[in-house]
Amino acid sequence: MTSDQSQSQSRPSGPSIPPSPSPADTDTPPSRPATTRAAAAWFATAVALVLLVLLIVLILQNQAVVEVQYFGLTGSVPLGTALLIAAVAGAAVVAIVGVVRLTQLRVKGQRARRVKAQRERKP
Repeated sequence: MTSDQSQSQSRPSGPSIPPSPSPADTDTPPSRPATTRAAAAWFATAVALVLLVLLIVLILQNQAVVEVQYFGLTGSVPLGTALLIAAVAGAAVVAIVGVVRLTQLRVKGQRARRVKAQRERKP
């Protein structure tokens, strides 16, 4: 190796750039942009649209007519329609159970606040 090559390898070429501070060196944590209601609404709309397309595909691919019996009633409907009705009925049951549970929690919270307020009034 020549002396010229060894000197170029030992010293950096160009201006020296100070190292960027690591996240541990900064006082404030890195901030993420807050999610807005509009962004959440657009995301929910996109998810709903994808689910709707998948549901339409399910119904179109299951056009065979099937016989359905329910509590003694008998009828013939396309399979896709029967699956759609079953899914909507299941979602309705889940929604009803959720509303009942939220109502229970709300009543319990109101009762607890009322008891706490009565205890604070009494000396």
